[in-house]
Amino acid sequence: MAKNFFKRYIWLVDLLSRRGYISLKEISNEWQKSPLNDTHAPLSERTFFNHRDAIFDIFGIEIRNDRSLGFYIASSDMDGNSTGEWMLHTLCLNNVLQENADMRNRILVEKAPSSEKFLTEVISAMRAGRVISLTYQSFYRPEPSTFSVRPYCVKYFKKRWYMLADSDLGLRIYSLDRFVDMEELDQTFEIPEDFDAEGFFSNHFGVIVGNKKAEDVVVRVEPSQANYFRSAPKHHSQKEIEPIDGWPAFTYHIAPTYDFKQELLSHGAFVEVLSPEWFRDEIRGDIADMASKYGLATTNATCDYECPYFSEEDEYEL
Repeated sequence: MAKNFFKRYIWLVDLLSRRGYISLKEISNEWQKSPLNDTHAPLSERTFFNHRDAIFDIFGIEIRNDRSLGFYIASSDMDGNSTGEWMLHTLCLNNVLQENADMRNRILVEKAPSSEKFLTEVISAMRAGRVISLTYQSFYRPEPSTFSVRPYCVKYFKKRWYMLADSDLGLRIYSLDRFVDMEELDQTFEIPEDFDAEGFFSNHFGVIVGNKKAEDVVVRVEPSQANYFRSAPKHHSQKEIEPIDGWPAFTYHIAPTYDFKQELLSHGAFVEVLSPEWFRDEIRGDIADMASKYGLATTNATCDYECPYFSEEDEYEL
């Protein structure tokens, strides 16, 4: 019963999010058509207000009524909270999929590595402030290794969950889908008072942090691709500036790490890095190496740097 009510709450939040303003009569009509409503009975005023109160208690989402426009979402504890917004978005998406279960063969999603088992255990250790004994299979070592870490936070990136943890090697990133086993130990620890998980990654794209400092990066984008950048910014610092040589241009204040470079390279010739010069040269070297592998003529530029993120001695993303 409680599970069914929870689905109703998600349904109502999703409806209000999509419709903006909506009358109680319209809400009731939508509920009658919902696959979640087995009896197709209308939603009574009393039931609606009970749901509204429960939604505020559970999610911190306040639903108000404008007499001329209807009910709407006024505020939420999740506003500005990326984790809360992601969770609510996921729940609403799940609601859409459940409502349309009969269309499952025409609603396609990409498979992602499974890490939910260890995610719960990692968060439990984080909450208790306990050290983890981790058995981990790096992609860069033939055999798994076991060591102790102090979990600071977890982050979701490109369909994978990652754990930021402190160890004898310092702060490192570990992908949960490479966990072989883990055990929560009796040993406890405390996170430094000044540690801020959001702030730790704020100047970076993805999960690789490394030693690079944030600086201004300027790119120009082929006009047909610019709206993809506008509608889904690569980073919170993204700003559009005046076009450069006829192409829309964007600036970022970001550390140009491996993850960010790979993201830009994924757009191929549609994106050109203009500055800083060292970053442009690094990308030019990568492109020259790729061209040579396909037997294409290249300039003298070569990729002579060594990526610090995958070395055996100092793996940031293991």
